[in-house]
Amino acid sequence: MIRHFLLFCVGVGILIGGSGKAQQILPYRNPTLPVEKRVSDLLARMTLEEKIAQISHLHSWHIFDGQKLNMSKLHEICNGVAYGFFEGFPLTAANCMENFRKIQTYLVENTRHGIPGFSVAESLHGVVHEGATIYPQNIALGCTFNPDLAYQKAKHIAGELNTIGIKQVLAPCIDVVRDLRWGRVEESFGEDPFLCAQMGMAEVRGYMDHGISPMLKHYGPHGNPLGGLNLASVECSVRDLFDIYLKPFEEILGKTHVMAVMSSYNAWDRTPNSASRFMLTDILRNKYGFRGYVYSDWGVIDMLKTFHKTASDDFEAASQVLVAGLDVEASSRCYAILPDEIRQGKFDVENIDRAVRRVLRAKFELGLFEDPYQERAAFRLPLRAKESVLLAKQIADESTVLLKNEKDFLPLDINKLKSIAVIGPNADHVQFGDYTWSKKKEDGVTPLQGICRLLENKVKVNYAKGCSVASLDTTGIAGAVETARRSDIAIVFVGSSSTTFVRHSPLTSTSGEGLDLHDITLTGAQEQLIKAVYAVGKPVVVVLVAGKPFAVPWVKKHIPAVLAQWYAGEQEGYSIADILFGRVNPSGRLTFSFPQSTGHLPAYYNYLPTDRGYYKAPGSYENPGRDYVFSSPESLWAFGHGLSYTTFDYLEGFSDKDFYFPHDTIKVTVRLKNSGKRVGKEVVQIYVRDLVSTVMTPVKQLKGFKKVELRPEEIREVTIDIPVRELFLTNEQGDHYLESGDFDIQVGSSSDRIFFHIPIYTGKHSDSPRIEDGWKESGRPHGRSFWIEGSVRDVQATPISRIKVQTESGSEEAFTNTSGYYKLKVKTGDRLIFTKKGFKTKEIEVKNADDVHVQMVKGD
Repeated sequence: MIRHFLLFCVGVGILIGGSGKAQQILPYRNPTLPVEKRVSDLLARMTLEEKIAQISHLHSWHIFDGQKLNMSKLHEICNGVAYGFFEGFPLTAANCMENFRKIQTYLVENTRHGIPGFSVAESLHGVVHEGATIYPQNIALGCTFNPDLAYQKAKHIAGELNTIGIKQVLAPCIDVVRDLRWGRVEESFGEDPFLCAQMGMAEVRGYMDHGISPMLKHYGPHGNPLGGLNLASVECSVRDLFDIYLKPFEEILGKTHVMAVMSSYNAWDRTPNSASRFMLTDILRNKYGFRGYVYSDWGVIDMLKTFHKTASDDFEAASQVLVAGLDVEASSRCYAILPDEIRQGKFDVENIDRAVRRVLRAKFELGLFEDPYQERAAFRLPLRAKESVLLAKQIADESTVLLKNEKDFLPLDINKLKSIAVIGPNADHVQFGDYTWSKKKEDGVTPLQGICRLLENKVKVNYAKGCSVASLDTTGIAGAVETARRSDIAIVFVGSSSTTFVRHSPLTSTSGEGLDLHDITLTGAQEQLIKAVYAVGKPVVVVLVAGKPFAVPWVKKHIPAVLAQWYAGEQEGYSIADILFGRVNPSGRLTFSFPQSTGHLPAYYNYLPTDRGYYKAPGSYENPGRDYVFSSPESLWAFGHGLSYTTFDYLEGFSDKDFYFPHDTIKVTVRLKNSGKRVGKEVVQIYVRDLVSTVMTPVKQLKGFKKVELRPEEIREVTIDIPVRELFLTNEQGDHYLESGDFDIQVGSSSDRIFFHIPIYTGKHSDSPRIEDGWKESGRPHGRSFWIEGSVRDVQATPISRIKVQTESGSEEAFTNTSGYYKLKVKTGDRLIFTKKGFKTKEIEVKNADDVHVQMVKGD
């Protein structure tokens, strides 16, 4: 019995601090006790300085000399007090592995209570330390429409994190982005909140299932900064706040036990998000039930003084965020002032205790006290394991979007080519995206390298850079033209280039954090390069390698084949080569709509019915119109768009019933056939339209999707579940409710390619079902004949020409002239029908009046 007790004592860790001497069992060291008891016990033992340290960050510049840990600096800054968090962003992965163990050992063994720290790293699309696997950027992952790949990516990153010794990652990023000028577009899964929630949920589970603590970011409305400028405030309504920007947070926090959230830099409603009690307490904690800690984006607390101008000094800045509900300070030192202020009675220590409690709760619940060195981690992977590299390639393969393929120009046939020109600034450069550790070719595969390896001297490859991604210098274009002239076809790689994370690169960047564009046409001389190569007369393929959509109307009109590869990770070159030559069938779908120009922003698909023009008479320079005088408001390519090397037929779409109660689940089944000659993957997409509601709702909203693979001639039934709660409206307090009524379930392959409309009714049974407008009675008597005339105008009293006016029998008809006037012979009791494409049909019963003036409204 004594032997068993001693073994138990060793297993539960009954030491005080890190003295190495066995002493009495302290409650906070006992894993059999409830977490809240352990938290309360430890908190009661801590000094004010120890509490402040637990909600503060130990940064690499404090304790490292380059890549070397300076133990003297570590002892000096800690002085026996355990900091809550530490990082080593500039370090290689190997140095992290070695030195994080030393730092954690100091915190556990050389401080009074032995509180382990959260080791922190970025892992937006791979651990951001030299030697780790570089996966495709978030924009690419979103375009796979495959949450399982998001889960697998997080799982594999977790394996490397466990090997390195990192517990807390500053990922996933679940921002819904609405302004394409913003440099951080690439970090988002897309413009749609439902998609961002699904992909983010999969990543969270991938991390948590494998022992890593994820951090949701960036909390607050973040992805639509004013003017597209990083850190700028976001202007949106309360309903948009909840339904768009906070929706992914609500979904993930409601279904998982995430213990960390990062606040955002910017402001909403003139209050910085990091100092907003409404955001951090009223919504995040009281409404969404979040129990963990809020971590400040780096330097954001100090920015209250220097940027937002809501605080005059460190104390005001620190007190604002702590009272609001933010807990952990990163990359600034405003909290250091608090002990003196508290002792002078100027600040309530309860605000500190509340924040510390949240951090300690997370450490206990995540098992950090029992396994501070992650020795018990069940899943580990060596850096850049073969299976990780294969996964990076699969994500790249499934994320590339075939935007245009005129006359099935792609895939290319090696046997029909003698030479090929590979041209452009992104042809022989790796483009990994922001939050990676490298921009060097040796750390990945460029498109040129991938193509050369695939062709293996069977086809001559001619290369010319042509221009850079940013410079207006056109001197290299002539060489590129000559290269195209002596080749059978030309493939032009253009786009953007992103920075590396906390590492200097001499290469110009046009995308990434703090790298915003005022104009989203292709930067530098890239479009001039494309036009010059096209003018040679050889077939041209354009591949956009980028972190965001660009406005490329000329390319869409003139180039026969266009692909968007995004930032496809370290295997990008092999992936694009396989796609171009048909070894891989592209299956990516757009998660951002492509605008026609910067002036066409915003371009997202789920706009309100009033927000894409009223007159429905788009113009051009040859034929000016209304809405935009010289353009259509539509996107170049819409959300969900993407082509394949095979074809899919949507044979049937139906729901399991046509009436649903509030707690039901709508089951939509689609019969899908691969009618082409290649194996391919299709993304079945389900959109919902609330036909009539007391507040405006978008013209359609994604509410379900599924990616399936079919062999040629294979037919499959695909069933997608949509909880009725997805149809709820939101009030100004963020509460959700269902209005009974009619909904249109739309089944399609993209937001602008809908094959089936399925009507359903949700809510309570109606004793008075809706009746379609219009007079239904037939066989009414007709009276005398007479001439009737009148005018047709819109709601702004503008005359409408070419309105067809006819009697219900169809025996008489006329058209309005340029002044909107018409004249027609009718009979008493007859019925006139007014129709024109783009307007809602109008029916008027003829009585005894000599003139009938009509107002018509836009609509389908």
